Amino acid sequence: MATILPFRAIRPQADKVHLVASRSVDGYNTADLKDKLAGNPFTFLHIINPDFEDGVRTRPGSKERLLKIKRRFNSFVKDTVFLKEEQPCYYIYRQIKEQFTYIGIIACTAIDDYTNGTIKIHEQTITSREEKLKEYLDVCEFNAEPVLFCYPDNTTIDEITNSSMLERPVYDFTTTDKVRHTLWPVTNKEKVTLIKQQFKNMPSIYIADGHHRSASSALYGKTKRSTKKEYDGNEAFNFYLGAFFPEKQLRIVEYNRIVKDLNGLSDEDFLIKIAEKFEVKTLNTEIFAPEKKHQLGMYFRNKWFALNAKQGTYESNDPVGSLDAAILTEHILSPILNIHDLKTDKRISFVPGIKGSKELKNLVDTCKAEVAFALYPVEMNHLKWIADTNNIMPPKSTWVEPKMRSGLVIFNLEENDIR
Repeated sequence: MATILPFRAIRPQADKVHLVASRSVDGYNTADLKDKLAGNPFTFLHIINPDFEDGVRTRPGSKERLLKIKRRFNSFVKDTVFLKEEQPCYYIYRQIKEQFTYIGIIACTAIDDYTNGTIKIHEQTITSREEKLKEYLDVCEFNAEPVLFCYPDNTTIDEITNSSMLERPVYDFTTTDKVRHTLWPVTNKEKVTLIKQQFKNMPSIYIADGHHRSASSALYGKTKRSTKKEYDGNEAFNFYLGAFFPEKQLRIVEYNRIVKDLNGLSDEDFLIKIAEKFEVKTLNTEIFAPEKKHQLGMYFRNKWFALNAKQGTYESNDPVGSLDAAILTEHILSPILNIHDLKTDKRISFVPGIKGSKELKNLVDTCKAEVAFALYPVEMNHLKWIADTNNIMPPKSTWVEPKMRSGLVIFNLEENDIR
């Protein structure tokens, strides 16, 4: 039974939302970040990077930095860059990016659903990162970037979202990356009750992106509970911010790999070793992407190769072992290229499939890598299979769209605005 509830958001004024909402700070290089901060006084990046305003450097993650973040956030509230919603509501969010349209609901979910397994995970979290994010919540006390969830397709929720989108939105703007963002608050009591009930009837929902944010929110809530003599479960620390999309609305893109060297092998020996586990086909094409599961693409020496996993190289009833990322690691990266730890080995890098196979070719042609591997995207049913069986995907197995903007809808952890 999933607990997905409406809340009173803090959000930008309509005339400034296109200036406030930003990509995750990790999505900017140093030069672009500096330009954004210098050219836009309203960007949410000023809150996350408060040192820019006064020029006084603080250590990332330090309490001094976190306090500055909170003060900067409060200044945005005081200066009415943000407004506070008058009543708790759900928020229908639509993103249009290229030929893809994503429609979901921004709301709050319960930390208890994370700890009791109603919220399903497929990625392992790192304790030190959980602790850092928990410290951020301790001091700053707001969620500004929702965790991305998916839920089983539901016609009733679809009907509510479709009817609500006929109304006038509070936001409708396009960002400089040509992505259109539209937002509709749902305040109608009948619709709110119906959405809440539909989610209650769902036995599980799945994290698509944001495992560390989920884990840190649960840790934060647990810590807050330990300091309270009494709590009724409705306090803000018992919840965190999420964007909930039906399965059909999410797009899972592959995460490709590039490797810097051949581990001392000659070209001939490298190809011979690969042929032991894969049927290798040389392709006469400029660009190639795998066309089916258990087929890998390889760009090497100015050529594309299709690598089809031979029978017996994987167990079809093994949810993790049958992943193409796992097959690549088990039969090429580890035994041939001597790459055993994908998290720490500096010889391997990961390239989101959203950039296309052309990017892999370019990285090899410009000598930034010796060889590139393209993977077939993980299917939603396979992701759920891994989560349902309490398994964990290899690092960087999926890139999930849409990517949410920071500062578009904010959940204030200082006030009890959940209903």
